[in-house]
Amino acid sequence: MISLKGERDIQYMRCAGKIVADVLDRIRSVIRAGITTAFIDSVSEEVIRDAHATPAFKGYRVPGISIPFPGSVCVSINSEIVHGIPSSDRFLEDGDIVSIDVGACYEGYYGDAACTFPVGDVSEERMHLLRATQHGLDRAIAAARAGNTIGDLGHAVESYVLGEGFGLVRDYTGHGIGRRLHEPPQVPNYGHPGRGITLKPGMTLAIEPMVMAGAEDVVTGPDDWVVLTADGSDSAHFERTVLITRDEPEILTPWTWE
Repeated sequence: MISLKGERDIQYMRCAGKIVADVLDRIRSVIRAGITTAFIDSVSEEVIRDAHATPAFKGYRVPGISIPFPGSVCVSINSEIVHGIPSSDRFLEDGDIVSIDVGACYEGYYGDAACTFPVGDVSEERMHLLRATQHGLDRAIAAARAGNTIGDLGHAVESYVLGEGFGLVRDYTGHGIGRRLHEPPQVPNYGHPGRGITLKPGMTLAIEPMVMAGAEDVVTGPDDWVVLTADGSDSAHFERTVLITRDEPEILTPWTWE
């Protein structure tokens, strides 16, 4: 069942979303070649816990995967799409692109957002991928208005991203969010205008395009968590938590990228 949030719920979700945005803004300030993905994880957890929240992903369990997710954030590099596990043995290199996916729980309410950052001197091809993914997200958010549909959001992403020459991850979607990290409805990054569930004020959605430079097939890594492009091409991931209102959508995770 889709949960429509009241004003009290929304106030707590604004707090959770601000914490998530603060993490991404902090990471943007420390991203550089030579740091480990474990360092990114430790900085992120410090920001979350200093705000009296808990990392939503740490210890998260998925049916079929025996090991709970061990990190506070997901750190995915280049061909890794989502769910990369932080490691003290994994170093960022100049020219990489690195996706940081952050979830935080504050007073029982969740915020969720992701951003893909360039590391040092990044190729124009990779920057095009990042900008196209972010612009796809922006277009979906612009369509996130009461009376529109889930299909309108997906079409906004799909029509733009494919037009830029990229592929979409179709096996993973955005989602509702609130007192649970993942709630109905699913929010695919593809669809047909006017199709699917109608958006109503009080819905809170995590909209998250995942875009690939190559073919659209994906594989799961040996740790059973990380998802990669099957052909080894690059991938980018941008996400915001959004509130549907009677007017303009409200972004609850207001991180800054460029």
